[in-house]
Amino acid sequence: MTAKQILDSFSETLMEDERILTARERALLSSILRSVKATSNANPETHAAVNAVIASAVGETVAQRAFAVLGGSIVERIVAAGGTEVTEDTTIHATPRPYLGPKPVPEPPGKPYPGPVKGPKPVPEPPGKPGVPEPPGKEPRPPAKGPQPVPEPPGHGLRPQHVQMNASNDSGSEPQVGVLDRPEVLPAQCVVLDEFLAPQELEELTSYVLQHQPDFAASEVISPAGGVVDYEHRRSQVLMDLGPYQDLVLERIKPALPAVFRKLGMEEHPITQTEFQATASNDGDFFRMHADNAHEEIASRYLTFVYFFHREPKQFAGGELRVHDSRLEAGHYVSAGTYQTIVPQQNQIVFFPCELMHEITPVECPSRVFADSRFTLNGWLHR
Repeated sequence: MTAKQILDSFSETLMEDERILTARERALLSSILRSVKATSNANPETHAAVNAVIASAVGETVAQRAFAVLGGSIVERIVAAGGTEVTEDTTIHATPRPYLGPKPVPEPPGKPYPGPVKGPKPVPEPPGKPGVPEPPGKEPRPPAKGPQPVPEPPGHGLRPQHVQMNASNDSGSEPQVGVLDRPEVLPAQCVVLDEFLAPQELEELTSYVLQHQPDFAASEVISPAGGVVDYEHRRSQVLMDLGPYQDLVLERIKPALPAVFRKLGMEEHPITQTEFQATASNDGDFFRMHADNAHEEIASRYLTFVYFFHREPKQFAGGELRVHDSRLEAGHYVSAGTYQTIVPQQNQIVFFPCELMHEITPVECPSRVFADSRFTLNGWLHR
């Protein structure tokens, strides 16, 4: 019995499971297939080619969601049906497959993204504050005098659902959560999942973000005085209100977590808090190296996820996520000098431990139009 015959034996059950394809998605798929049949009957080759593309795209989504929802049980059922040995793929992907098919979304009316002044792109440790205009509608507070502000992971100021966050620790003491049994070296490892959302969900999320351009605000970093805008450490814009998409993404993430933790070699903990935000990075935007749980008030974070999406066709370059091999030094993790690079790909999500040092390289977006930005929906799970 071939692998295709084995999978075909489960196809009807998988397609009818609403955790894998919703009723709306199935109706949309049926409509597309009817349209293809009606318009390509005169040319069997065209009909076959279009059907092959649709089958490939739907098959990827069904297979990924089936594994996320059913986990090892689907593998066991296939083995039992076909008598074929199946070996788990433990590869950690860093260069995933590209997204299939553009999904253009019209840009909403509004002013272009206020990009930086022309000149050299920001790079780590510039010789002074870059001459960058403020995003409209918000005057940043000046950086506090005294100790240099520490870059804060995206999402500072966002209260997690369900549980109130601890007060900020200005004393410089070590975090009180998750500091025991910290390994001396953390390898730069991550798990990448492709085609994370259904095509229609991706299109609707993109439209939602573009329509809420006025609600984006300048990203902040943590300092002894609290959250401040400091363009030497981080530059981007964030949206805190994600509407229905926060629950949608969390619903998609939860079934995949056992496999994610297994591949990362992490212990799974009950989720006590969640944080979500959308980030828009335009021309010259970046984020210096940091960890996502380096302060007491966010020390309970233990898993970071970053979902990439953008308007098609893609109008930016750069904005790579670099996850560094990290080593413990004086109670804090620092970069060991080597890293793994993840190039943003449409409809892709990346998971990695919050302790790992990571950075976002400068984005190049010649149009400087907000809708052409590098978008992410990123967040954290707390224990």
